[in-house]
Amino acid sequence: VQLQASGGGLVQAGDSLRLSCAASGSILSMNVMGWYRQAPGKQRELVAVVTLGGRTNYADSVKGRFTISRDNTKNTVYLQMNSLKPEDTAVYYCNSRNYGGVDYWGKGTLVTVSS
Repeated sequence: VQLQASGGGLVQAGDSLRLSCAASGSILSMNVMGWYRQAPGKQRELVAVVTLGGRTNYADSVKGRFTISRDNTKNTVYLQMNSLKPEDTAVYYCNSRNYGGVDYWGKGTLVTVSS
């Protein structure tokens, strides 16, 4: 499975962005799909994940502002980001994990939030 993330860009604080992650194959074999981010000088961290059954989990720092969703018919996962803050600035990576525990990563998309 290859993952292609898109939707990043430069926005101002308080703005919204929607990231998309398109998979080259069916994501029905992917138990968990999610978004991670890595800010300059920091480790990669989990942002949000969604299971095949639709259960979600979010980092505390984005709860109430970000929403993750998946469209299995389009083999795509989305991350709706509202009320963006400068501290959300990072490269965002799409991830998928199959039932065997194998991780797949896409190339990141840069999100820059100016104050």
